[in-house]
Amino acid sequence: MRRVTSLAPSAFLASAAGTETLQLQLLRHSLAATTTDRAVDTVKNMWSSDHTCPRPEGVTAHKQSAWDKPVVTAVRQELMMTLTSTVDQARMLAVSSPHSGDWLHALPLSGCGLRLDDKAIHIAVGLRLGANICEPHQCPCGASVDAKGLHGLSCKGGTGRSARHHALNDMLWHALSKADIPAVKEPSGLLRTDGKRPDGVTQLPWRSGKCVTWDVTVIDTLAASYVPATSQTPGAAAETAADRKTSKYATLSQSYLFVPVAVETMGAINRAGMNFLGDLGRRITQHTDDHRESAFLFQRISVLIQRFNSVAVLGTFAPTTPEEDV
Repeated sequence: MRRVTSLAPSAFLASAAGTETLQLQLLRHSLAATTTDRAVDTVKNMWSSDHTCPRPEGVTAHKQSAWDKPVVTAVRQELMMTLTSTVDQARMLAVSSPHSGDWLHALPLSGCGLRLDDKAIHIAVGLRLGANICEPHQCPCGASVDAKGLHGLSCKGGTGRSARHHALNDMLWHALSKADIPAVKEPSGLLRTDGKRPDGVTQLPWRSGKCVTWDVTVIDTLAASYVPATSQTPGAAAETAADRKTSKYATLSQSYLFVPVAVETMGAINRAGMNFLGDLGRRITQHTDDHRESAFLFQRISVLIQRFNSVAVLGTFAPTTPEEDV
């Protein structure tokens, strides 16, 4: 959420630069055309005093993002310095990573699976802001759950973990089908070092004459074991999980292109997975002629993660019995 006081100067300076020629045309017969707008100079001086980078010039000055980017960077750095908890630092870095907030841009279309119910929205926003989302209580596993409800995201006995994995894998399979690339889920014959199979493999070469095989996983950004890393580097948990997957499927690398797709509960995605999804979106665009396919794919994944975050958090509440309801 942006403060108007930080956003207004960027909007004003971009508007002033973009309309300068039109202003001169409208005021060319007026004395005002020969004078300088003092308000613009004042705001420019204020902007320069707050930021060490040079002011945008020329056509670049017409873009609000050019003026606003240094402001956002400064605000983010200031906010990070005020965070004393490593959990909050990890949360802040994760929600600032690419595609972590794509669910905020998705149209709430039920037919496309992009609609979140009220409880899911409540939990998704609360987790993103680090707000209290529930009363402290005890999880059915015996652990204590604080008001932020984070325990459910990493609870080993939590609900929805298997369903989340299958839903994410199905989404990738359907995306490949949309790109007219036949694929098989959980193919037999492709075994990793522990005897388990990957989540899928394409039946046509993906690149360099090799078919691609993938394996998906969802990892908790704010789990106690990952916070030391995620509080320093955004997406560290996803990269760690992806490295584990890569080592387990090392025997397949000679014949297949293996891609781990690791997504964190706070939305960060590992680099290899992000590149694969971006490439997949572009291949879908070749068939649909819609340049937004990559954005839609990331939005669907982002919404799915938020939906199952809600399932995980709600799963920490013990179901009430008829006697308790009475």
